[in-house]
Amino acid sequence: MNVILVRKIWAPWRIEYIQEEKSDDSCFICDILKEDEDKKNLILFRGDNAIVMLNKYPYIAGHLMVAPKQHTAEIESIPSTTYQEMWQLMAKSVKVLKESIKPEGFNIGINLGKVSGAGLKTHVHIHVVPRWSGDTNFMPILTDTRVISEALDKTYEKFLKHNDVFDE
Repeated sequence: MNVILVRKIWAPWRIEYIQEEKSDDSCFICDILKEDEDKKNLILFRGDNAIVMLNKYPYIAGHLMVAPKQHTAEIESIPSTTYQEMWQLMAKSVKVLKESIKPEGFNIGINLGKVSGAGLKTHVHIHVVPRWSGDTNFMPILTDTRVISEALDKTYEKFLKHNDVFDE
């Protein structure tokens, strides 16, 4: 068996993230909350105290985030009503994912602080990541590259068909 070594992997959609101006003071969640363009910003649901949105740079197709509207990096500063709403939205996000893309399992977590891997360390958020048997492949191991199997706009449209779950 011959092995072919790939020397270049093209991921042109990543250039937006790479060239994006980054600042320790900026918060993309707060920025998009000020806008009224939920589809463009991949917001699936706006609650009283929290939102559900697709991760623009996901680990895998369907990667959702639940975030408080309150800007804080300190989980202990979130009021109990917001905690409750975030927990409910996390559970409803699981339900939407189960109904729309039928994952076999989930990774759910919060990264607090830069050393924990938080890409956005200034605004607490919960990651809801759908998983399937064999969904990871050789790409992250060989090239530090993830393969996302579906375009974000297609995934967003699938989720909107089940958006009534958030109103339950």
